Amino acid sequence: MQKQNLSRRVLLKGLGCSVALPWLESSHLWGGETVATKTKSPQRFACMFIGDGISPPLWWSKGDGADMELGASLKSLEPFKEKLNVINGLYNRHGNGGHAKCTGNILSGALLKRGREILGGVSMDQRLAKHFEDETFMPSLVLGCEQPVSGFHESQYSMVYASHISWRNPNSPVPIELYPSLAFDSLFGNEAGKLQASILDQVLQEARDLRGKVSNSDRLKIDEYLTSVRETEQRIQKLKQQPKLEKTDGLRRPATGQPKDFREYAKLMCDIIALAFQTDRSRVATLLMSRDLSGQVYPFLNIRDDHHSYSHSNTGPEYQSIVNCHVEQYAYLIRRLSEMQEGDSTVLDNSCLMFVSEHWNAHNGTRVPCVLAGGLGGTLKTGRSLDYLRAGDDNRRLCSLYLSIMDRMGLELPEFGDSKERLSGVGEARQT
Repeated sequence: MQKQNLSRRVLLKGLGCSVALPWLESSHLWGGETVATKTKSPQRFACMFIGDGISPPLWWSKGDGADMELGASLKSLEPFKEKLNVINGLYNRHGNGGHAKCTGNILSGALLKRGREILGGVSMDQRLAKHFEDETFMPSLVLGCEQPVSGFHESQYSMVYASHISWRNPNSPVPIELYPSLAFDSLFGNEAGKLQASILDQVLQEARDLRGKVSNSDRLKIDEYLTSVRETEQRIQKLKQQPKLEKTDGLRRPATGQPKDFREYAKLMCDIIALAFQTDRSRVATLLMSRDLSGQVYPFLNIRDDHHSYSHSNTGPEYQSIVNCHVEQYAYLIRRLSEMQEGDSTVLDNSCLMFVSEHWNAHNGTRVPCVLAGGLGGTLKTGRSLDYLRAGDDNRRLCSLYLSIMDRMGLELPEFGDSKERLSGVGEARQT
C-alpha cells in the first residue's frame, strides 16, 4: 500500500473506535503503524451570549498583557487576561432600537423584518459550520439554557428573533438543544441512550490499543480525554436522578428539564463544548445562556425577580451579580480549554471564544460589549484592550470583526452583514 496522509477521522475509523477521540499529532497510519508526525491543530469558534445587556459602569478594561486592569464584571477573567481581547465600542448598525431585533441579528448583522414573516440573515457561526462540514462529525453545536418563546414584542418583531442567535438561513434559526444529556448523546452517537454500560467502557479497550501506537504527548491527551468524558457522563447521570428529589424539595423544575441551578446548567453545556472541541467532533458552537427579554431567575443570588426586570436597573447590585454570574461561566469554559494540551499549545490557544450581549444598556445596541479569548492558532493577538468607540461608525462595525475572525479560520468572504471591511487592529498592533 502506498503511503498517504490519512485524516484523523479516517484514522479512528480504521482503528474501529466507536466514539471520537482527541485531535492527535500522530496522524499518519502505515499498515497499522502510527508515525508521530505533527500536523496543524484545528481552529474553533464559540459564542456565549447573555441577553438584555451588561452593567456598563463595571464593564471595562485598561492596559495590556499582565498589566491589564479589568472592571468588576470581568474580574473572573483575571487569570486569563493575557489570553483576552476586551473590545469596546463595536457597532451593530441594524441591532439598535429595542428588544428582539438586537438579538436576532447579533451574529449576522442583518436587517430583520417586522411582522409575521421571519427574515434575517445567516449567522457567522453557521457560515463557519458550512465551511468545516466536511472535516467534522457535527457542523456545529447550538445549545441554550433558556426555552425559546413565541409571539411578538410590542415593537412588532417576532420573539423568534429574541430567542435565537444562530441562523442557518434568513428564514430559519437553528433549533436550540436544551438538554445536556441529548447534547452529550449527539457527540457520541446513540450508544448513550441505548446501552446500559458506560460510553467510556465501550471504547476503553480500543483507546488502550491506540495508546500504544501514538506519541507520548498523544497518550497524555487520550488519558485526559477519557477522564473528561467520564466526569461529564457522571454529572449527567446525577442530573437524570434529580426529578426524584424535586417532589419534596419545594422547588419547581423548569419544563425544559434543565437543572434548577443555572450555574450547573451552564457548566454542563460548557463541558459539552469542551469535549466537542477536544475531540474535534465539532469546531463551532453557540451557547445562549439567557435570551433577550429573559425570564431566567437566580435564587442562589438571593434575588427574587427575573433577569429582564433587573436589566432596566443595570447599575444596581442585583443585575451586576447576574452579569458576573454569566461571565463566570465564560471563565469556566476558558479554563477548561486552557487545561487541554494540544502539541506545544492548548485547545484555547487554537480557539476563539466570544462573550457578547445585544445591549450595552437597556435598548441600546450602538455599543456592543464583547470579549474574545484565545489566539486561533497564533493568528489573533491576545492580552489587549481594544477601543473603537471614537473610530467612527464605519470603522467599528461588529460584522467587520466577524470578517476578521472568519479570515483567520480560512473562510474569506467579500462581505458579511453590513460590512465589506475587516476590523483594523485585530491581528496587528494595539488599537489606539
